[in-house]
Amino acid sequence: MPSNDTTSLKVNRTAKTLRVLALENLRQAILSGHFKPGERLIERNLCDQLDVSRSIVREALRHLETEGLVESVAHQGPVVARLDADQAAQIYELRGMLESHAAGLCAEHASEETIQQLCLLNDRIQQAFKDADHQEVLVRTTAFYEVLFNGCGQTVAWNMVQTLNARINRLRALTISANGRSREAAKEMKDLVDALRRRDPQAARAASLAHIQRVAQLAMEALQRLSTSAP
Repeated sequence: MPSNDTTSLKVNRTAKTLRVLALENLRQAILSGHFKPGERLIERNLCDQLDVSRSIVREALRHLETEGLVESVAHQGPVVARLDADQAAQIYELRGMLESHAAGLCAEHASEETIQQLCLLNDRIQQAFKDADHQEVLVRTTAFYEVLFNGCGQTVAWNMVQTLNARINRLRALTISANGRSREAAKEMKDLVDALRRRDPQAARAASLAHIQRVAQLAMEALQRLSTSAP
């Protein structure tokens, strides 16, 4: 069972609406493993932990269900969605197609400003790895791909990726903490950024695919460990 400490989830009332804050806190609690796959999400407890009303909790849970992080189970109610290896494989297959295509187009057509922005974002990703700030790795990696897709005009593809982003980040959370992953990720992303700088679409596509194939392998290994350790 997760810790009874509620302070990590309690909403800090700022300019953001309570609904947005509750959603963000719940999403992060799932991505960080605070709530485990298959764990029941009891509205009454969440209201206490988040310090918000039941209507806000229900709205957040419905939104997370559309993101694939929560599922409704008969006679249980909402639970944290279980990580499914087959679905994960499909997500990585889609990522491989969409991201490698965008990388190739970006190498050919993106502005110099976009390329420089991608280089800067990659530097920030690697710094977050060095700081062992995995949440910041997720945030900065999402920002990198947003610029990659939009920088080459692939806005429809980016919209598709965004519908999967919560599940993508949940899988990323499994892989970024792998032993030696920081060094591997730095090399993989360097290969991609270098290809973009050289305006080499073939190398950019290859680097993107190599990166996806490696993280897919790590994710499958992590899911296998989770399945064997599950009660």
